[in-house]
Amino acid sequence: MRQVFGFMMGIMVGVLVGSTVALLLAPESGETIRKELRARGDALVADVRHAAETRRIELTDRLETLREPRTT
Repeated sequence: MRQVFGFMMGIMVGVLVGSTVALLLAPESGETIRKELRARGDALVADVRHAAETRRIELTDRLETLREPRTT
């Protein structure tokens, strides 16, 4: 368990350091980058919501099929 925790902490630190360096070395202004990141984040949230809704519909249909009485 400690190895997994250490690995996850390493990933988190790497992401934090990498994103900080990327923001510092970016050729565009901070405001432009924030707008782009916000737009990408909003698009990601919309995609995840759409995928979740699609999956919910599929599972609901499957559940209804399983609830139907079987005919032999």
